[in-house]
Amino acid sequence: MNVRRLAAIDMYGSRGTTRRRWIILAEFLVGVVLMVTWGCWLLASANAFGTRAFGLWLVGAGLNYAPLSLYALALMRPGALDAELAGVNTDGELRRYTVLQLWVFVPLTLVVFAIRGELARSRTRTTAP
Repeated sequence: MNVRRLAAIDMYGSRGTTRRRWIILAEFLVGVVLMVTWGCWLLASANAFGTRAFGLWLVGAGLNYAPLSLYALALMRPGALDAELAGVNTDGELRRYTVLQLWVFVPLTLVVFAIRGELARSRTRTTAP
């Protein structure tokens, strides 16, 4: 899965309004801060195993918003989102990524996907003529 494309499609939505871009950026940033903070607090203060497990899940799921936030910040530059989605069937991608965004709930998966994607992109850049 392409996490950068997920962020781009989520920011664009069905019409690509500037308002939506800011809302999605705020969602990603708040997701990281609130989920990781709450998860860390639960890990530090809870005595029950279930509560600590939930805190650990919150941290892992919250960290999934970190690459989304970084990509969203990069895509806020003028023309960056349009360049990312040039030639893309946004309606089809929106349907596809609506389902794929459920990976956010699996701790650290988007972090792993983003790292793998960036490593692949850097290998492509270094091997291209």
